[in-house]
Amino acid sequence: GAEQREKQYRAHRGFGDRRGGVISARTYFYADEAKCDQHMETFLRCIDASGGSSEDGFSAIKLTALGRPQFLLQFSEVLVKWRRFFHQMAAEQGQAGRAVLEMKLEAEKLQEALASLGIATKAESQHWFTGENLGVSGTVDLLDWNSLIDSRTKLSKLLLIPNMQTGQLEPLLSRFTEEEDLQMKRMLQRMDILAKRATEKGVRLMVDAEQSYFQPAISRLTLEMQRRFNRDRAIIFNTYQCYLKEAYDNVTVDVELSRREGWHFGTKLVRGAYMEQERERAAQIGYEDPINPTYEKTNEMYHRCLDYILEEIKHSRKANVMVASHNEDTVKFTLRRMMELGIHPSEKKVYFGQLLGMCDQITFPLGE
Repeated sequence: GAEQREKQYRAHRGFGDRRGGVISARTYFYADEAKCDQHMETFLRCIDASGGSSEDGFSAIKLTALGRPQFLLQFSEVLVKWRRFFHQMAAEQGQAGRAVLEMKLEAEKLQEALASLGIATKAESQHWFTGENLGVSGTVDLLDWNSLIDSRTKLSKLLLIPNMQTGQLEPLLSRFTEEEDLQMKRMLQRMDILAKRATEKGVRLMVDAEQSYFQPAISRLTLEMQRRFNRDRAIIFNTYQCYLKEAYDNVTVDVELSRREGWHFGTKLVRGAYMEQERERAAQIGYEDPINPTYEKTNEMYHRCLDYILEEIKHSRKANVMVASHNEDTVKFTLRRMMELGIHPSEKKVYFGQLLGMCDQITFPLGE
């Protein structure tokens, strides 16, 4: 099925070495499972060191260090196709151009569409929706839609989705071999071990963002950890790269999920570290550049996402944000909004991160 795979999520030899044009981020390569275990041990020692040196420590991990990146590519493709299918259905119901959380598919029409596409009979899809208590309100939004794929991956029929260009049904999941299946399980086990150690030591675990073609899978796996470990406080932090055109959609959808399910939302906001590489890959392989066109647009996106989370802190006190930025205007913007929204530093809901020694003229006044 390699030919049917989306360009962005195919492994490309020319971009196998992910260090090209990346100065500010660590790159891990998959050697074997033993190497992944070594990385995990290193991360565990970092968590221990962080827990031993401060009361509210942070530790950062990278998922490409814990398993085979190929799996992240495949899983990302699945998630993106699935989401795109939802948007296509919404467009057919006349909802194109709406904010992502305002798109609501009428369950009745959705079932008719699934039947006419040959994906599921009305009786079958009826069963999915009632079984999940979805569509009780008569509509299905993106979060309901995403929960279908969680619980229904055993339904092979649902895993065929139409390619609207060709009109053909395509498999959503390329078949995983038994070995790939094991590799995926081991990656999840390693994440689990790290999250449990972080919880024991009172350390917040920040999952680093990586290249956009891995990111849907990384975010999704991090979300699963947040659901489990962020019940009482934010232990697991997801990272959002604000140079991505879809950053705001990603933040708002995940915050809404945390509201519905009642867990603590933890996030680190960054501008992004892979711009040159991302742009070159998109241009060479031929898919849309995922990055905002200008620095100003990225700035705007950063402040928009940040403001949304600060408002969420004000309303529920169940969100936490790390402003990882060396930008003086961003730091001042955050402090001003905290004052306006009545968020006091002593509540420990807002954190700041700068690389050691990189912006002392910001870090020291901020510490004071």
